[in-house]
Amino acid sequence: MKPFLILQLRPETDASDDEYCAILEKCGLRPEQTRRIRVDQEGIPEDLDITDYAGVIVGGGPGCVSDAPEDKSPQEARIEREILALMPQITARDHPFMGCCYGLGILAHHLGAEVSKARYSEPVGPTVCEAMPDAARDPLLKGLDAQFEVFVGHKEAVQHLPEGAVHLLSSERCPVQMIRYGQNVYATQFHPEADAHDFERRIRIYRNHGYFPPEDADRLIDLCHAAEVTVPGEILRRFAKRYG
Repeated sequence: MKPFLILQLRPETDASDDEYCAILEKCGLRPEQTRRIRVDQEGIPEDLDITDYAGVIVGGGPGCVSDAPEDKSPQEARIEREILALMPQITARDHPFMGCCYGLGILAHHLGAEVSKARYSEPVGPTVCEAMPDAARDPLLKGLDAQFEVFVGHKEAVQHLPEGAVHLLSSERCPVQMIRYGQNVYATQFHPEADAHDFERRIRIYRNHGYFPPEDADRLIDLCHAAEVTVPGEILRRFAKRYG
């Protein structure tokens, strides 16, 4: 079996390690079945061939694709540049890909869709996703509930469905929650790897990063533990099973 390539963007080591462990758990993978690259630290090799990997999973991160170049730190600009450089390989080969949160912005931007902070941002916490008609025929979503809770928290969003993409999931506040391009390239606005405990740790780590007022942290943690978020992990498990 080829390993899965897991690309992580979070500069905070505790958040990055938590995310990596959550991805492994939800996918049912062992560390030796993956190649982990912390893009904030080592970068993506220019000669990387995605066909060496069963699939590519891109985690979330604090950067925003829609930020003006002068508002991005050198590190954020480099991470974005390196991830975007992989996308032509991925979409041209229809190579298995799962972009989580930031990964949706990268994929949509690559496909020519508008990603901005104009509309559709979502506060940190749970929300309800609704299956679109094409979800019933998608191998990652077939047979799942028509509505289910997920964890979100993002400042920017995809403003319209990218040309050629299949719309799989939506929510009341953010219409584009999950898409597929081709047969194997997926991205979600929500965090499929996160359960309530994962999100609690993230809330504590990012409480001073502008996603929410710091004094709201305990309230948001209570909201997360009151939610029933199980289906997103099943989506990620199906992705790993299908392509592993």
